Amino acid sequence: MTIRPRSILVGLLFAGTVSVAQAQNYPNRAISLVVPFAAGGLTDVPARVFAAMFQEKVGQNVVVDNKTGGSGTIGATFVSRAAPDGYTLLANSIADAQNLHFVTSPYHPIDDFAQVGWIVDGPPMVLVVNAGLPYKTLAEMIADAKANPQKLSFGTSGPASGPAMGVALLNAAAGTSIVSVPYRGSGEAARAVTGGQIQGVITFFSQAKPLTDDGKLRALAVAAPKRLPDWPDVPTFAELGYKIDFRGFVGVAAPAKTPKPVIEYLNRQVNGVVQTDLFKKRMGELGMSVPAAADNTPEKYEAYLRAEIAAQGQVAKLMGVTKPEAPK
Repeated sequence: MTIRPRSILVGLLFAGTVSVAQAQNYPNRAISLVVPFAAGGLTDVPARVFAAMFQEKVGQNVVVDNKTGGSGTIGATFVSRAAPDGYTLLANSIADAQNLHFVTSPYHPIDDFAQVGWIVDGPPMVLVVNAGLPYKTLAEMIADAKANPQKLSFGTSGPASGPAMGVALLNAAAGTSIVSVPYRGSGEAARAVTGGQIQGVITFFSQAKPLTDDGKLRALAVAAPKRLPDWPDVPTFAELGYKIDFRGFVGVAAPAKTPKPVIEYLNRQVNGVVQTDLFKKRMGELGMSVPAAADNTPEKYEAYLRAEIAAQGQVAKLMGVTKPEAPK
């Protein structure tokens, strides 16, 4: 069969017309927001709060779908292969930047998605120790760690986890040799600190705060650009002379080739939710913040994700991890 150039042109024009028509009618049915981690986690909680408010903005049901496993790669892969029509979205996060360097993934966090914008920035990671230990400051802890190499053990949730990366960053910055001890999750690691099995953990704020409020843990430093409103007396690593800024984030992405008008519409509605006082208040309670609307654009969010991928690559090198081979 001979395919004539005119036929190709007509086909392309028709496809473009359909795409525009779809975008003009969007949304006209329920939207699925895929969270690639379990319910109640650091990605799921802000995503659920957002989804409940987002559906009021768009006038359609927004269903949170937890597709777990593979360090978040199962859910992200599902979205990357979904129809690019705006009805299947991904709650992406710092895990997408990390996975590129630590696990074999069948998708690329930039190439296979159209970024929409941030839901939240944070929470930051915090260094906490057992409250019964004599360390009142980070300097005291580091001095002891240097004087007694490998004396201190910090919990992690595996070699490719944020807590493990936090320990690697601290050891490199401070010249210490704190030992990483893996647990099944950073929450379990934090509880091990309270029980005295290990001395400390570098974990996310929302997981450490309840235990510090109970007096079981003592916070020594925050890995964020500025102090947290709920912990005004806890200094940042930067204040103490260490360039450690380690925060999570949660955003929204759609499959690549989603029509630009749909992405622009989604970004407007995302900002319509996250810029509200109610959303900011609820996220602030979790140690999370919201970028200004002028900064929360698809272009700036993609640029941030690219920078985070590069930063996580440096952490992987620091930990001696080599990039896994992509599947054929």
